[in-house]
Amino acid sequence: MSFQTPRSIEDVLTAIHKRDYLMPAIQREFVWSSDQIVKLVDSLMRGYPVGSFLLWEVKPETAQSYTFYEFLTNYHERDNPYAAKATVPSGSGTVAVLDGQQRLTSLNIALYGSYAEKRKYAWWNSADAFPSKRLYLNLVDAPDDEELGTRYDLRFLSEREAAPSEGEADKWFRVGAVLDLADAGPAIMQELSRREIANTTDAFQRLYELFQAMRILKPMNYFLVTDQDADKVLEIFVRVNSGGTTLSYSDPLLSMATNQWRDLDAREEVRSLVSEINSNAGRQFSFSKDVVLKTALTIADVDVRFTVSNFTQENMEKVESAWHEIKGALLRAATLLQQFGYNERNLTANSVIVPVAYYLHRRGATDSYLDSSVDAADRLALQRWVTRSLVKRGIWGSGLDTLLLRIRDVISEEAKGGFPLNSVESAMAAAGKSLVFDEAEIDELLNLKYAGQRTFSVLSVLYPGLDLGKKFHEDHIFPKSRFTKKKLLSAGVDLEKIDDFIGAINLLPNLQLLAGTANIEKQDALPAEWINGAFANLEKRATYLSENDLDGLPLGLSDFALFFEQRKQRIRGRLLVALGQAETLEGVSTAAQG
Repeated sequence: MSFQTPRSIEDVLTAIHKRDYLMPAIQREFVWSSDQIVKLVDSLMRGYPVGSFLLWEVKPETAQSYTFYEFLTNYHERDNPYAAKATVPSGSGTVAVLDGQQRLTSLNIALYGSYAEKRKYAWWNSADAFPSKRLYLNLVDAPDDEELGTRYDLRFLSEREAAPSEGEADKWFRVGAVLDLADAGPAIMQELSRREIANTTDAFQRLYELFQAMRILKPMNYFLVTDQDADKVLEIFVRVNSGGTTLSYSDPLLSMATNQWRDLDAREEVRSLVSEINSNAGRQFSFSKDVVLKTALTIADVDVRFTVSNFTQENMEKVESAWHEIKGALLRAATLLQQFGYNERNLTANSVIVPVAYYLHRRGATDSYLDSSVDAADRLALQRWVTRSLVKRGIWGSGLDTLLLRIRDVISEEAKGGFPLNSVESAMAAAGKSLVFDEAEIDELLNLKYAGQRTFSVLSVLYPGLDLGKKFHEDHIFPKSRFTKKKLLSAGVDLEKIDDFIGAINLLPNLQLLAGTANIEKQDALPAEWINGAFANLEKRATYLSENDLDGLPLGLSDFALFFEQRKQRIRGRLLVALGQAETLEGVSTAAQG
């Protein structure tokens, strides 16, 4: 390993675009945030060291045995989060980046590309959820974000955001445009004059420092590894990548699988499957590679732990040979979770899909299992187990591998007779993961709030007759919009009760699951008014009231406190039966297995 002559950022990025530098398959995916990219460019402009880089000179005879990837230029969190596979011509070698690919990819995005991440609260499948932005430097103002700790105001902006409003200075300079400047003197002045900010304090200095950092200075210090022994190179890689952004557990597994699978490309297969289970067929999930690969190990019947000693060629062969079954089981499991009413917002533990997929695999379930009437009772048992495991705290946290192995052992022996609910729960209890709730836990659930992490799951336990495959909303029975101090006083509510009314409006006893269309139609109507209009048929009205624990309750605004307390007690009783007593679940298990 030898130290090489330092290079400028412009020189290194030029080499990347000439494909002189590539990434080996052992590299993880790009994981840096936009803030990390901003800080890196800010550090370079301030003349700070940004660490050394480690490159591997891959000889032609070695290059043909490995998979390489190009550097990502236009990052899109949903549509283009991964680098494309590179082609190394036969008889040619390459230079692979062992350490520094996050920094190099960040610089490539900053100067040549764009960054598109999901807007906060936007839906994953929304067309405008991922605005494409490029990195800009504010030539006029100092940064106003003290938390970021930067000297320069660098931001990822859309072209519209960077354009000056009428009467404002044209102050946003696209960082990549510095590569188009002919020099660091007259060309900068000409650019500032064009923007009519040539006399602005510090504008010339900021642009000059950007020019120097990207094109003149040589901060890119790197070492070159020439050893062609793959085991030694992998050891170096693991050691130098032990710091920085923590490696995902799936990264080394996926990297090694890429080189050990014989017929399939592991990285491409996993990427494709992650995308498919998350967003195809109307699904909206956020399952990771970790979850997919954990499921793969589970179904392949090998050790499920993410340890280096487990990434053997023998285990990878088992995973590859079972990949078709793994893929089918995961897709069916994702569809089931969708039918149970879950999505990326209310599925609080993605790991729950692992045993669901394994059960479907061991049962030999086909697509017909998802909607056949013959399997309805079995699906119900599986749904109730999934839901209760998500409601109970701590089930899918620590000790996950031990839990998965215990569940796998039970399902492996008993899956042919239906979902073995009692046996699974007994195995979980033996691992310290009991699904029985005590009364204190039940009382805690009664204080869950609107849109809380576990609120949907609890509501689905309370009212299991709903077809949650359709779009249901968490709905306030008494509309929140009516619960302001002014409106409550106008409605005749006593002043001393108002704080209690407002404090209770978002809590579980005032919530229900309501079909999307009905929820839109309901809007801010009081429950009595809406029920009378929505259910002209007395029988349907009575059914709705009974199923939602509303029958006989006062539904006028002034009686909200009485309504809340009475429904709270009804819900508590339901939860004690559904969650607090293990014997009440035996009937479900028996029906599913019989």
